Amino acid sequence: MTHKEYLELVQELLLHDTRYYDEAKPLISDYEYDRKMHRLLDYEKAHPQEVSPDSPSQRLTEHPSPGFVQREHLSPMLSLSNTYSFDELKEFVQRVHKLLGKSNVAFCTELKMDGAALSLRYEKGKLVHAVTRGNGRVGDDVTAAIKTIASVPLQMKDGHIPDQIEIRGEIYLPLATFHSLNQAREEAGLEPFANPRNAAAGSLKLLDAKEVARRKLHLVCYGVGEGQSPVETQKELQAQLRHWGLPTLGEEYFALCHTFDDIVQYAERIHKKRLQLPFEIDGIVVKVNSLRDHSRLGATGKVPRFATAYKFAPEQATTHLLDITVQVGRTGVLTPVAELEPVLLAGSTIARATLHNQEEVARKDIRIGDTVILEKGGDVIPKIVGVDLKHRPAGAKRWHMPLHCPICETKVVFHEGEVAVRCPNPHCKGQLLRQLEHFAGRGALDITHLGSKVIEELVTRGIVSRLSDLYLLDEAALQEIPHFQKKSIQNLLTSLRDSLHVPLYRFLVGLGIPSVGVETAQRLAEEAGTLQKLMEMSERELLLVPGIGEKSAAEIASWFQSAHNREEIKKLLHLGMEPKSGEKRGGSLMHKIFVLTGTLVHFTREEATEKIVARGGSVATSVTRKTSYLVIGKEPGSKLQKAKEFHIPLLSEEEFLKLLEA
Repeated sequence: MTHKEYLELVQELLLHDTRYYDEAKPLISDYEYDRKMHRLLDYEKAHPQEVSPDSPSQRLTEHPSPGFVQREHLSPMLSLSNTYSFDELKEFVQRVHKLLGKSNVAFCTELKMDGAALSLRYEKGKLVHAVTRGNGRVGDDVTAAIKTIASVPLQMKDGHIPDQIEIRGEIYLPLATFHSLNQAREEAGLEPFANPRNAAAGSLKLLDAKEVARRKLHLVCYGVGEGQSPVETQKELQAQLRHWGLPTLGEEYFALCHTFDDIVQYAERIHKKRLQLPFEIDGIVVKVNSLRDHSRLGATGKVPRFATAYKFAPEQATTHLLDITVQVGRTGVLTPVAELEPVLLAGSTIARATLHNQEEVARKDIRIGDTVILEKGGDVIPKIVGVDLKHRPAGAKRWHMPLHCPICETKVVFHEGEVAVRCPNPHCKGQLLRQLEHFAGRGALDITHLGSKVIEELVTRGIVSRLSDLYLLDEAALQEIPHFQKKSIQNLLTSLRDSLHVPLYRFLVGLGIPSVGVETAQRLAEEAGTLQKLMEMSERELLLVPGIGEKSAAEIASWFQSAHNREEIKKLLHLGMEPKSGEKRGGSLMHKIFVLTGTLVHFTREEATEKIVARGGSVATSVTRKTSYLVIGKEPGSKLQKAKEFHIPLLSEEEFLKLLEA
């Protein structure tokens, strides 16, 4: 690399830092960024006299955010060095041995959460400030946002609490929450987040605490500021954090390693479990266990000598992009989809991948005929991360969003402030297909035997043109569907009759009202009691419903004021739809909050939820200190460990049945 190329690389990395840290909109993957940074560090090591003062190696590059107070950390928040190589990891271990002058050094290994670093300052056990990493010395005060996270204690539990201490942790989004958030953003015409890390970081920078609360952020704590620990080892510190009531990962995610081989075995074990985790990680962190040795080892530049990160290279595959088609969502948003030559990636065959929006296609310069690079990181959804330009064919075609809807040929529209392109035709068959699939889904009306292929036939043949038409179906109409046998017809008609009497909250989910997922639908049903009352509620009344913010209240009120939507509800009611009242009239589970984990034998998740709600309780998707019970099915997930940490009562399915019968 020449000096000129080095300076160009400095400027390129500074641009990527701005997009990553300040805007939460990265242009390249972490893996690509790290490769570029290693090239820069290699050059600076070989030419120390030529190191630019602007180089990102010389400083942390997150800048102050407008609208936030800046606060100084009690001790610097350093950034970890990282490697993708076991050889370099071995060099780190050997370097520690050499610097400490001993070979019997224990290392504590932990998961490397892919989130946003944070510092919590407690004074006499009371939370006073929450501050982002910032430039390592000063960060943004995000206390209001952090106080919306139920698992963050505002007051530490008793037990050896220092007068002043900084807790270090990571803000993250569970994968399920991330996917729901992105789906809602795409339906609203907003640009989806690139990954859970950027979604978490972007959420912290919201000035509206109510909006932050709706993002359902999580925190995991892993340490304290340098020299502030009341215990002597990293392993003991994890136990101390839990004792204070702070959220940490379960003990199964930690290991005390005495040799390099132990560290490798831990890394390989975590790598195998990576895709089963409910959150995203990008590797492991290896720390010297003795906190006294941390002080002896110190830091160099902006990284500590006592710790490093071993990062997992993302699983990738290359394949040919055969075409780019357009899918129309239930709200009319047009989404480009990559049609790929099937390729095996991380254990599954991939033939399609979403490209999100036209800006994404243009930014990555993806063309039909290209050889594209697919990636699966901690996320299970494949994405195109780049193009192999060396193999771009001469005839590779640029793609442009169509000016007319590919389904109904209506001219598409662009709304200011949105990246999405929409079909404005409410009668578009493309939208109708997705609306019907959503309406019939398990989380909504749960109309079994009404699959995507049956829906497509009904819409294509003009038998169904709106939701209410489903309840006009009879045996004669269904006989028009090829290969639909008499037994299948009877099963579908029975399912349709059964769906007329679902709980109100599930009916609300099925209607596809903006901002209304399962939890919000439960709250609306409980507060309003009846569908008629809910339809009459004003924005001001909706704002009084727990968890409903100004934007959601406006969207819900607007949806119910629509003449088209009111007419459709009227038709459904006329055809026999009788949503069961959502009003809480007491019940054995009044005010109890349940969380379900694992596979239940006697119920589906939806059936268990109905039984809880019918008895006055509610169901949440994640464990917090407010959780009343965790119901455990077969093969429970990480919620079990979280519940144990918070001392939440655990119920087997048999105990849950007895509770329902009480």
